[in-house]
Amino acid sequence: MDKKRVVLLTGAGVSADSGLETFRASDGLWAKHRIEDVCTPEALERNPKLVLDFYNARRRQLKNVRPNAGHYAVAKLEEYFDVDVVTQNVDDLHERAGSKNVLHLHGELTKCRSVLDPLYIADIEGDIHVGDLCPKGGQLRPYIVFFGEAVPMLEKAARIVAKADILIVAGTSLAVYPAAGLVGYAPYDTVFYILDPSPIQIGGRRVIHMKKRFAESMPELTNILVEKYNCI
Repeated sequence: MDKKRVVLLTGAGVSADSGLETFRASDGLWAKHRIEDVCTPEALERNPKLVLDFYNARRRQLKNVRPNAGHYAVAKLEEYFDVDVVTQNVDDLHERAGSKNVLHLHGELTKCRSVLDPLYIADIEGDIHVGDLCPKGGQLRPYIVFFGEAVPMLEKAARIVAKADILIVAGTSLAVYPAAGLVGYAPYDTVFYILDPSPIQIGGRRVIHMKKRFAESMPELTNILVEKYNCI
């Protein structure tokens, strides 16, 4: 019997349960910084030190947090299902919990890229400084999709969602496009689950809404799915 294909769309609420600050909450990162100052190509050109320092701080914070129970529950699903994670998050908590197939829509804090050579992408653990260059002499910058930039992984993400038997939306309000449009690629008979305390609507779809935080609801849902599909 072929395994069911489970696709998760995850957002900032997933990481918040590990202690990472979210961007859109009233007390989140954007309450302390203007998007225009730290997350646009123009900001990087205008004040590269400010932008680099902003993401250096995010990278340092990431080292001090751990995956939560929800992350580990997602990884456990791989024992019973074909699982893909499509995340808006730039942290590596899904990977650290053991998930093998993770697609980052908005980039990764643990990588850098060159402003000169778009094909140059490298792993990074420490800070990026003004004057840190790629082999071709281009300034290094965070491997982050800034506001106003294209989302290069969007088409691949759409192809993944289009194969979902079960689609789980967790920790995201589905308010940010183009990522929010991905749910529309799911087949008509896809089973939808939403894991979030807030009311979220997916137009034209029948959904099962678990109104709890990710760290609590995801372990519950993993057990439900394993039992429902007779995986044990």
